[in-house]
Amino acid sequence: MRHFLRDDDLSPAEQAEVLALAAAMKEKPFEQQPFAGPRTVAMIFDKPTLRTQASFAAGIAELGGHPLLVEGKLAGIGHRESVADVARVLGRQASAIVWRTYEQSRIDEMAAYAGVPVVNALTDEFHPCQLLADLLTVQEHKGALAGLKVAFLGDAACNMGNSWALAGAIAGMEVTFGCPDGFAPAYGSSTVTDDPVAAVAGADAVVTDTWISMGKEEEADARRATFAPYSVTSDLMGHAKPDAIVLHCLPAYRGSEISADVLDGPQSVVWDEAENRRHAQKAILAWLEAQRHD
Repeated sequence: MRHFLRDDDLSPAEQAEVLALAAAMKEKPFEQQPFAGPRTVAMIFDKPTLRTQASFAAGIAELGGHPLLVEGKLAGIGHRESVADVARVLGRQASAIVWRTYEQSRIDEMAAYAGVPVVNALTDEFHPCQLLADLLTVQEHKGALAGLKVAFLGDAACNMGNSWALAGAIAGMEVTFGCPDGFAPAYGSSTVTDDPVAAVAGADAVVTDTWISMGKEEEADARRATFAPYSVTSDLMGHAKPDAIVLHCLPAYRGSEISADVLDGPQSVVWDEAENRRHAQKAILAWLEAQRHD
């Protein structure tokens, strides 16, 4: 049984295959319907969500399926019932399970007991569906991914930093992280520098994320001071390639990790990126379903 729990669950060839499928599904949204019936896909959200819930619900419907929302707090997964027991129940009701949760160990346990494909819709460690959407967006604007230089600015120790370190390498991209000491990604072997100008120099794409991830709110003031030099401003973008694009997985805080003129300016592709969550997630769900029958 194949799952998508972290970015390196896909080989380079498989990642390219999923991205090609996503592009095809974006071109013809209703041509492939592996969940026709409709068959149910369970969606569980333990953390706040907008793009993830909307894109998965819309995408599952376009695949011919029924998105079943399981409210994480009401289910009490890991408290009211064990993760293993929830997995055994949902695996008999749904064709796949999508879960946005906390520790990576929770979704690993869900996958071990569900008996159906499980997709990581975000954990504290990884955000692999967002990376598929990011790569699809870069591919649309830049063509082939291999050899492109990507700069990630800010808190690279977050789930997005970890996922960019893994997925970028799988795609053959050169990913450089511009971050303070102690905030490098925990996975992969990417280039890390504490110099934001050096990080973005010659970049084809510049990526950032909120400095105050879910669960870090009490550190807000200290984090703003620590990461202030890594804000993606028009001055900093002047060191990237003239045609560089800017990505942010949202929500964005204008004036903090990114300036308003950059986020809302001509180099920003964040709205394409947000839309592409749907197409990328449809592709991984359809690809996992196909693996069950190979």
